[in-house]
Amino acid sequence: MCEICRHAEFCGGCQYNGLKYAEELSLKEAEVRGYMKEHLASGDLFFAGIEGCPEGSRYRYRNKMEYTFGDLVKGGELQLGMHKKGNFMSVVTVDECLLVPADFNRILRFTLGFAIENRIPHYNKKSHKGVLRNLIVRRGVRSREILVDIVTSSEADGCFYSEKWKDGLLALELDDRITGVMQTVNDGLADAVNCDEQRILYGRDHYFEEICGLRFKVGIFSFFQTNIEAVERLYTQAVGLLRDLDGKVVYDLFCGTGTISQIAARRAKQVVGVEIVPDSVEAARVNTELNGIENCSFVCGDVFKVLSEAGEDMPKPDVIIVDPPRMGLRTAAVNKVASYGVPEILYVSCNPKTLAADLADFRQHGYQPVYMKAFDNFCWTKHVESVVLMSRAGS
Repeated sequence: MCEICRHAEFCGGCQYNGLKYAEELSLKEAEVRGYMKEHLASGDLFFAGIEGCPEGSRYRYRNKMEYTFGDLVKGGELQLGMHKKGNFMSVVTVDECLLVPADFNRILRFTLGFAIENRIPHYNKKSHKGVLRNLIVRRGVRSREILVDIVTSSEADGCFYSEKWKDGLLALELDDRITGVMQTVNDGLADAVNCDEQRILYGRDHYFEEICGLRFKVGIFSFFQTNIEAVERLYTQAVGLLRDLDGKVVYDLFCGTGTISQIAARRAKQVVGVEIVPDSVEAARVNTELNGIENCSFVCGDVFKVLSEAGEDMPKPDVIIVDPPRMGLRTAAVNKVASYGVPEILYVSCNPKTLAADLADFRQHGYQPVYMKAFDNFCWTKHVESVVLMSRAGS
């Protein structure tokens, strides 16, 4: 039974809102097959179809939301939510979103009401004046811990009553518990969340999560997977495709906070993770200590640059795992990864279009996809995850 979101008219977050779930899966699978056939004529030979999200995880699954302050029409009433469909300058309040826990909607509703009551202006992207920019809410699904961070300009000093807002948040009746309340000061001109200063108003600046029996410390800006139940299934199946890791050195490229790295480390001799985001690398190092894992190390930097400049202190890999952002690897990085000549490469993708192009490039180096499976981890949205195991001809 699919639920109809009341924000669907203006919010562009759920492209498949209102469809039966079986129809959504069919459309997503057809899209993936289309990209594979476009770049790889034999796509049907190795594509095992799409696995749907477990029924209990199709709604309320998002563990992070980054809301924006603004207005729906110029000079209109203050809004807090998502950019309007087809109009990036407009914002629509989404206080009954079906993809987030009910607590997120309660926190959003309170914060918006607080801002309206105290007449705190939102930040204007054109004039670069105003106070309120974003509201970030994160949740540990297994720990049931919540972090709340309000992002303001430095104009907030004197007109944003942070202590009063914090006290109001802590007084809310919630299903889970707030373990950290923060204020991030951001005076950057770009329409992105950057941190010039972070103030902890209550508790701590992180929460804890568990995946595959491992414990993770997650900061407010750390990358972490959005649907915990679904990604646990994906990671377990993905690493399970690598049947022989005993005594092997594994590179985990674009490793984020090191989730896959630590799962692989249970079987591998050594895992080297590479990630460009400093906060994520620091979190990865902390998490390996938290889990008592001693055969993981992490390098902070651009993947292509790190591999190109690697010295003798960086062991050669026997297996490579790549989990790039939506833009994919691109040809230069594919060439570099393929140059190691490892027998197997595991590719975890969040964009089937760039995945298909990268697979075609890998084929030029003798790597053949032998198995691929898609996963619907983000129900009702356009996003599709995939895992592909590639084998090098002659290995």
